Formats: sequence, structure tokens, C-alpha cells
Amino acid sequence: MEAVNALGRRKAAVARVFVTEGTGKIVINKRDLENYFPSSILQFIVKQPLNTLNVSDKYDIRINLDGGGYKGQSEAARLGIARALVKINAEDKPALRAAGFMTRDPRVVERKKPGQPKARKRFQFSKR
Repeated sequence: MEAVNALGRRKAAVARVFVTEGTGKIVINKRDLENYFPSSILQFIVKQPLNTLNVSDKYDIRINLDGGGYKGQSEAARLGIARALVKINAEDKPALRAAGFMTRDPRVVERKKPGQPKARKRFQFSKR
């Protein structure tokens, strides 16, 4: 099997995912998963599509992450892995969609408006 690649995005984070046959090793930006995401919750988020299909020790995954924070990056990686698994086997798509891993979360930070300190917050109003 040749490398299958997919793209995952979340907020400002972009994950380029490359999946090959292997032993279950996940490398992010040339670092181990446990080294890149020390939090066990974020490691769990990245591995969710693999655990859903019970293929966590079947594929080696290499991910290039860019932009965003650690939460956005982990969810971008999850979407990229799910898309790559569907490219490998299209019959897995209903299970991944039911778990919510195939949907791109469109929520992004609202832009700051002129004359305001933040997107929605206003400066204090003075009548006099």
C-alpha cells in the first residue's frame, strides 16, 4: 500500500496526514505523539478514529501540523486521520460519520471590529 494523504482543518490549524501500513506509530512534526501532545486527552482525540475502527496498530501515521493552538491542532489531526481512513476503505465512512469525525467544524474566531476593544465588547458608554 502506498501512502494515503488527507487534509484536516480546525480553527487556524492545518494538518497534513500521511497514512501507510505499519505498526501503529504516530509521528507529528518529526516528534512522537506522546512527546508532541503530553496531555492524554489530546492524545485520545488524535487516536479516536483509529480506536473507533479498531485499526490503531495497523497503520503508521505521519502528520505535519501548522497554525492554531494545541486543541485545534489535535482536532485537525483527528479530521485528517478520519479522511485518510475513508480513502483507504470507503465502507468505514458511516461509522466515522456517526461518531462525528467526518465533519469539518466551521467555528472560527470572530474578527475584531473598529471602534471596539474586541469582537463584541464595546467601550464604556458615557452620556456626559
